Amino acid sequence: MLAGMMKKVVVSISVFSLVLASAFTAPAASKKILFFTKSSGFEHSVISWKDGQPSYAEKVLQKLGEKNDWEFSFSKDGSKFGKDYLAQFDAVFFYTTGDLCSPGTDKQPPMTPEGKQALFEYVRGGKGFIGTHAASDTFHTSNEEKKGLARYLNHGSKADAYVRFLGGEFIKHGAQQVARNTVTDPKFPCFEKVGSEFAFQEEWYSLKDFTPDIHVLTVIDAPAMKGAEYDRPPYPTTWARKEGRGRVWYTAMGHREDVWTNPVFQNILVGGIKWALGEVNAEVHPNLKETAPEAYTNPPYPAPKPAPASSKPN
Repeated sequence: MLAGMMKKVVVSISVFSLVLASAFTAPAASKKILFFTKSSGFEHSVISWKDGQPSYAEKVLQKLGEKNDWEFSFSKDGSKFGKDYLAQFDAVFFYTTGDLCSPGTDKQPPMTPEGKQALFEYVRGGKGFIGTHAASDTFHTSNEEKKGLARYLNHGSKADAYVRFLGGEFIKHGAQQVARNTVTDPKFPCFEKVGSEFAFQEEWYSLKDFTPDIHVLTVIDAPAMKGAEYDRPPYPTTWARKEGRGRVWYTAMGHREDVWTNPVFQNILVGGIKWALGEVNAEVHPNLKETAPEAYTNPPYPAPKPAPASSKPN
């Protein structure tokens, strides 16, 4: 009997110890995300710092971070990119433009080529990458954004390594307008809140040179849009892909301030961030051929207007 009582006491102490230990267990650390917004090309107002204050997008992200237990760091300093610097983050989030290895428009410190390579290796090693809007207007193939016809060509495997990494590249955009997007994978995280399609006013990018292994999440109804930039078949506007052991997610949305507070955009963005961080899982098999079979058809190149004839006598 005494042995039985002792056994009960030991069991009780063990249970109490487990309860006590769990009560004092430190909560899981917040996931850390670097929101990087260097603009070597055009700087969008939504990510512009004014009087040292956080940008509009950064204020929105701070609120999303509070709701989802994410800790954001904000930077425009490309010189910090390297293995040790990136190691402190669980994901890197780009809203950038131009050749980030040059000071460019905002004159913020540029990346080095080694820093650019460190980003690729960081993601391939198992980390996350998120891109919105102008992230596709970054590291253009041979700086072709200023080279006329070259902007309208697909370069395939010869495209800049960043383009292949991201999954596509910006060509041009037309006038802001309401455009319809179809959801191609309603099972992807947070898309159950979006519905089968959505539409709102935005500066919609015309995109090209899609990496074949992207998993398309939304497709835009380009033929119904106004402007020569959209004279083409439907093409992807949001996608996900694996890069080594890491995850890459991109959406072309995010130009306008009211888009950043739009519930549809926020649901799509939150789902993308959660997936990139590895907080949720999803099947991201290549589906470009099934969802946007003519996506490699770019809009026609607008031939330069002939120079006016000289009015001077010969």
